[in-house]
Amino acid sequence: MAISKNKMVSLTYDLRIGGAEGEMIEQATAERPLNFIYGAGTMLPKFEALLEGLEQGKSFEINLNSADAYGEVDENAIVDLPKSIFIMEGKFDDEMIKVGNTVPMMSTSGQRMNGLVLEVTEETVKMDFNHPLAGEDLHFKGDILEVREATDEEIAASVQGGCGSGCGCGDGESSCGDGGCGCEDESCSTESTQGGCGCGH
Repeated sequence: MAISKNKMVSLTYDLRIGGAEGEMIEQATAERPLNFIYGAGTMLPKFEALLEGLEQGKSFEINLNSADAYGEVDENAIVDLPKSIFIMEGKFDDEMIKVGNTVPMMSTSGQRMNGLVLEVTEETVKMDFNHPLAGEDLHFKGDILEVREATDEEIAASVQGGCGSGCGCGDGESSCGDGGCGCEDESCSTESTQGGCGCGH
């Protein structure tokens, strides 16, 4: 059976940045494969397109430039937020809000996103809402483990935003976290509990 729309696909991959000899940043193994419904919109479009037609047992090698992956770094997604929005019970959360930490956030429109803390000053917190892999060229190498018809329940779950697994989410666990904010100061809060789920981009 070949990969096509509404097929459940299970695959392994090694993900490297900057080409086949670059640093490996993520891996899906036979024990913990990436599972997704083809055509459900949960994966990077170009990644999916280059898998179409492959069958179980086939190997693949895919190069995505940054434009086809998570885009270029957007300077507008690097913002200064007032420290007041990080005050919990009258106290600034300096355990969570420190340089190098990734903080789950939510915009006023309900969009979940992750922000990387770049700088903390007396008045503001500078955060980067670009995807962690923005500006990076991605190289995938892997094997197709299984291709089968997806069940109605699996298709319904994917349509409702069931996350499943992400392609190049950057945490080594194939979990999801979507960046790309570009929010204004007043539209951000720390009300969400854990990161976003848009595995595509």
